[in-house]
Parts: sequence; structure tokens; C-alpha cells
Amino acid sequence: MPGGDRSGWYVLFLAAIIPGMHLQGSDESLFAVPNLEDGSDRPVLQPSQVLPQIGTYTLAKPGGELCVKATLGAQYIVTLKKKRWYYNLDPSQVLSSGHCHKEAAVLSLTLRNDAASLQFHFKKEKNTFYVTKLTASLSPLPLCLGCAHKTYSGLVEHDRLFAASFGQSFGCKSANVLHTSSEMSLRLVPLQVQAFSVPGGRYGEDVECLADLNKRVLPIVLGAVVIGLLLIAALTFLLVRDRHGYDSL
Repeated sequence: MPGGDRSGWYVLFLAAIIPGMHLQGSDESLFAVPNLEDGSDRPVLQPSQVLPQIGTYTLAKPGGELCVKATLGAQYIVTLKKKRWYYNLDPSQVLSSGHCHKEAAVLSLTLRNDAASLQFHFKKEKNTFYVTKLTASLSPLPLCLGCAHKTYSGLVEHDRLFAASFGQSFGCKSANVLHTSSEMSLRLVPLQVQAFSVPGGRYGEDVECLADLNKRVLPIVLGAVVIGLLLIAALTFLLVRDRHGYDSL
């Protein structure tokens, strides 16, 4: 029996006898991946992309007043050998923590075993708040039998990310894809966040992101352009017709 056939039967045999194992096909081989149903709570990378669940996370000041409120869906995108794998953060498994000071705050979202984490670093400047740094890490189950565990981590440093005026919230229904490293990106969809002041625990007026603004305004602009072109064409036709009428006289 050829070596490739023997290895394939070996993988099938292991998948059959080891509880909680299932097979995933790829362009090159079969991967045997432990299933979360076996009691393991480590992230499992998936070959296809689905929208992440939306969760709302909060961070309170020592006196109990809300300092940060964030509503988002988070998806980790891992690229291995030009193939993308996905993991969606499950809000029911996330613990939120952090700290809040007068002009700086950190909202940390982690799984119970620290197998995935996401941190937002906020800064307050005059009447504006924004995110200066976002860090992420993911320690999924290996994609193949015998493969070593690996932790993917990275960060995004930005001067004024997700900025809004004090008392307002930054909102974006469109996907925000942030490249944290050469192997991992983070997709936030949707995203709404407010920091340092969340009166009554409710979001203030939304500051619309550029992607949402473009989606809303672009059809209006295109419609106006089309109408303008039609009017120009109609006027040109009338002028040409009148000109021909005068020439015939």
C-alpha cells in the first residue's frame, strides 16, 4: 500500500477510536481536529467564515459607575500557508476585566483559560476618547495530528482609533479588519464603544464610521450623478432638435 494511503487510513483509524475527533478536508490532506464537545475549551479553528455572535462588555470605575461599554462581534483570522482559518469569540465564554483611570483605561476580554484574549487601550484627551492600542492573542488546538500547539499574537498601534467626542459613542456596522501580525487578523463586526463616561449605562449619540457613511452616502451621490447625466442628455437632445428645426427653415 502506498505511503499516502497508509497515512490516510491511519488518520481515519485515529478519528474513529479517539472521542471528540472529527475530520476536516483541505487541498492537501485530512486534518483530525478535537471537537469542543469532548470537554476541551480551547479554540477550534474553522475552515469557513460565519458572522460572530455579538456581545456587550462593560468596565466599571471603583465607585460602580460605568467607565467603558463595548458591543461587538470578534473574529480571529489565522493565515497558514495562504489558507485562512477562523475562530469566533463566544460572548458566553468571555470574562471582561481591566482598569479605568482619569485619562486611560484598558478593557480586557479573555476566555476562561486565557486561550484567547483581546485588549482595548483607551485614552482621553480633552473632550475626545479613542483607542491607542489593540492587542490580541489566540491559542487554538492544533490543526493536525502531531502538530505542536502555537499561540498567535499581535497588536495594532494607532494614534486615534475608534475616536469619538466625550459622551458620544463610536459606532460601525461595517466590518473593521485589523491586521495584528503576518499570521493573524482581527475582524470586528459590528462595533460600538464608549469610554470614560457612559451616563446611565446607555450609549450616547453615535459617531458614524467612514465605511458606514460611504455606504449611506454613495448611493445618494450616484443617484444624483445619474439624474444629472440624464438631464444633460435631455437638454442636449432638445438643443440639437431645435437647431435642426432652425436649419430647415
